[in-house]
Amino acid sequence: MTDPKNLPLVVAITGATGVIYGVELLRILRDLGQETHLVLSEAAGMNLGLETDYSIEEVKALASVVYSNKDVGAAVASGSFRTRGMIVAPCTVKSLSAIANSFTYNLVIRAADVTLKERRPLVLMVRETPLHKGHLELMSRVADIGGIILPPMPAFYHKPKSVMDIVHQSLGKALDQVGIEHTLFERWSGRPERSQTGG
Repeated sequence: MTDPKNLPLVVAITGATGVIYGVELLRILRDLGQETHLVLSEAAGMNLGLETDYSIEEVKALASVVYSNKDVGAAVASGSFRTRGMIVAPCTVKSLSAIANSFTYNLVIRAADVTLKERRPLVLMVRETPLHKGHLELMSRVADIGGIILPPMPAFYHKPKSVMDIVHQSLGKALDQVGIEHTLFERWSGRPERSQTGG
């Protein structure tokens, strides 16, 4: 039996703001020696130019394997192709909606649907605010069918000193969900003891 830690991780980048989450995720996984299979949506490619200095080719070069979002016959479109799970970073509401309703019109959604049906971790880093009831109902539906809703919510107990520190904290939470060890942020280990003189 193959150790799940030796299986590839599927990474999808969709067209929400925050494509740096997906790019940095790929870089981190490459540095950790984790095999990645990337699906980049068309809108994500557009956002790369708007939000970062990365080209599409530079981002693709960070992944082990890259698929066209139109390739619904790709390896990750089948449950018989074993993976350790999938992270969508960032995840648009459109993608969230399609996943919630099993509307597998492209490879991002098909790969996510396969991940769910095979009972593998599916992490959706949903990027939208404010949220109306329809958004919340979609999130609830995905959670009901086994997905993990993980919006990139910054934490500050580790005293971030840069935007990348904030990005890394959210990515670390996502990697925790798929069982990948990392040192992206300082974990909470309990409230420090109060000093003898103050309180």
